[in-house]
Amino acid sequence: MRRRVLQLQNPVLRHLAVAGLVASLVVGAALPIAGGSAFAQSGDPHPQDQQGKPANGNPAQPGDAAKDNQRKTDEFVEATQALNGPAGNPECVWLGRRVVRLMWLDDLDTAFRHLDLYDRFGCPGGHVQAAFRCLTRFGGQIDPKVADTLNSRVHACWINPAAQPQTAAATPPAAPTTAGSAAAPAAVPAAAATPAPAPTPAPAK
Repeated sequence: MRRRVLQLQNPVLRHLAVAGLVASLVVGAALPIAGGSAFAQSGDPHPQDQQGKPANGNPAQPGDAAKDNQRKTDEFVEATQALNGPAGNPECVWLGRRVVRLMWLDDLDTAFRHLDLYDRFGCPGGHVQAAFRCLTRFGGQIDPKVADTLNSRVHACWINPAAQPQTAAATPPAAPTTAGSAAAPAAVPAAAATPAPAPTPAPAK
């Protein structure tokens, strides 16, 4: 009798052992996959270390936030005073400057999404075009490493889209001449810059 009990136990125990082994292998194989996807979703393995710190590494100053908010308010007031019509409305200023900035940074998908909102608020589309044209004229003066130069130039072009870069510092001063002779040399380079159209051949008879 004793032998019969052991014979029954052995197949049962073997079955349970095999099932347990298979289950542990499945769970063991699934953990690295699940752990990898959880890590990929979280992004940063230590987000708790950086919660109190701003992105630039300097401790946040409460006065800086107040100054930044006051600067933004002053820019909106300046735009309202300088621009007539809907281009000076705060929502048009905010969305329009953002569209121009995103276009400069080649983020056209986001720029077009903002442009849809800009149009929905009834803001003038021609002002975005003029401000971007102005920004392209100042392209050499924008430092890509300093975000504030781009933001200030976008704001200046939004306020005055007809602004021109100052080239007086880049060109050497001309020799002193009379007023009549100074105008003639200036016209010569402009005429030389545009090539003359090629003559059209006469039709064959």
